[in-house]
Amino acid sequence: MSAGGDQVFLPWLDHWRLSPDGEPFTTRFGSHLLPVLKDGALAMLKIAGGEEEARGGALMEWWGGDGAAHVFARDDKALLLERLTGERCLAAMARGGEDDAATKILCQTVGRLHTERAAPPPETLVPLPIWFRDLAPAADRHGGIFVRAHQAARELLASAHQPVVLHGDVHHDNVLDGGSRGWLAIDPKGLIGERGFDYANLLCNPGVEIAGAPGQLRRRVGIVAREAKLEAKRILTWALAWTGLSASWTLQDGDDPYQALAIAEIAAAELEA
Repeated sequence: MSAGGDQVFLPWLDHWRLSPDGEPFTTRFGSHLLPVLKDGALAMLKIAGGEEEARGGALMEWWGGDGAAHVFARDDKALLLERLTGERCLAAMARGGEDDAATKILCQTVGRLHTERAAPPPETLVPLPIWFRDLAPAADRHGGIFVRAHQAARELLASAHQPVVLHGDVHHDNVLDGGSRGWLAIDPKGLIGERGFDYANLLCNPGVEIAGAPGQLRRRVGIVAREAKLEAKRILTWALAWTGLSASWTLQDGDDPYQALAIAEIAAAELEA
């Protein structure tokens, strides 16, 4: 490794007896990752970029490799993960005419993650009402579709049922090909609330050109409803609420939320149809 920023990995390379096996990189959330070998096994060393990433690490460990990448070791700052190297890619499937199959895989993975476990979940999980707290100010500030998204969120949260531990960020790039282990999730947010929420983000990805194509949202909602045994209208309502929240965060970051807003408008129109 080069000097400088790569020094961040050194304490864990030594402590967990790891060998670098590739180039380091940084996520947009500020986490540092390095491909490594652990006793000859392919692994990924991840140094959390903040509280949210660290919370996700605790949840990954709790899942115990069932529906998610296996955790070899963890402490308050770092995570040593199974490295998933399968050649299949859900985003490529969606863009290559296999969107229905990709949607079913995502639903099946979410179902595995939502399975009850004997051990109590991490105490750091964030309840959905707190996760959605930025949507009301956005509705007051921007009006329009944000108001409708906020109304949808309020209705959903007031009538929430079937609470489970939630991944919180299920999309085509957060479920990877684990080879013989099947499709496995990474990078959870670590939330708790109604299980329907975990299907909202997959409806908006891998890009608006796919998710926003004519009839696509309706088709995907039908697949989710069948696979997850959920009411189609409630899935659409979660999609509207989620896209409003996502757009509000994008605006806070100074970026253009056109992709999230495009899906929000489609979801709102479907709900009115």
